[in-house]
Amino acid sequence: MKKLLVRVATGAVFGIILLASILYNNITFGALFALVTCLAVNEFCNLVHEYKKTTFSTPIAVVGGLYLFLAFFLLDKVANPFILFVPYLILIAFAFVRELYKKAGSPLDNFAYFALSQLYAALPFALLNILTTFGPGAYNYIMPLSIFIFLWCNDSGAYFVGSAIGRHRLFERISPKKSWEGSIGGGVLALIAAYILSLYFPTLGTFEWMGMAAVVVVTGTWGDLIESCMKREMGIKDSGNILPGHGGILDRFDSAILAIPSVVIYLHILGAYNIL
Repeated sequence: MKKLLVRVATGAVFGIILLASILYNNITFGALFALVTCLAVNEFCNLVHEYKKTTFSTPIAVVGGLYLFLAFFLLDKVANPFILFVPYLILIAFAFVRELYKKAGSPLDNFAYFALSQLYAALPFALLNILTTFGPGAYNYIMPLSIFIFLWCNDSGAYFVGSAIGRHRLFERISPKKSWEGSIGGGVLALIAAYILSLYFPTLGTFEWMGMAAVVVVTGTWGDLIESCMKREMGIKDSGNILPGHGGILDRFDSAILAIPSVVIYLHILGAYNIL
């Protein structure tokens, strides 16, 4: 019971901070997710250092992830966006060249996992900035917020429906508790949420909102399974312990890590937003 209360309390506080930061303005949004990016990259680096005995620099990876987020945050505020990414590319090149002069660890592992720290733990949060510029106005909170709404609906629906009638395992090798019935229940709840959003936020049409919810449900489930797969291979239960009852930052955002870039691609393919 105590663990459940801790989990609920942590989830409530975390949810309130997330909602307040996204809803208030772009500065609070940027501050929160800049911090999330740093924590996610640091957590990922700690995991692979422990598991693979890699020796690449965690501070360089964290600075790289933070700079990548800030570059996307400022993307629509400068005349020549490419200039923003030049320092980042120089930092990445430095991190790779640095391996030539080290005598510890596997250079190949260091190259691979440093790159993954940027692609897996930093880039998805940086791409959230693109969604805040969708539609009219300087800051559109509903697009990034909707991703989390759909993910919360999917998780809640999957939990309650799966607990009640879940019989057929979705991916037993990776996550024995997930069921097809729960996944369908979560998907239906997310589609209902998308329909409700379409009534109040006409930035997308009804079917476009529902299509976005479907993308989030599918890719969010994959993202959850991908992190579960990594943790299973590493032999760990949680990616960290920064959130009591919930584990680490990667545990909390595992579904969003794949859902965010998928939504950006979906909107671009839809023609609703030109990201290039």
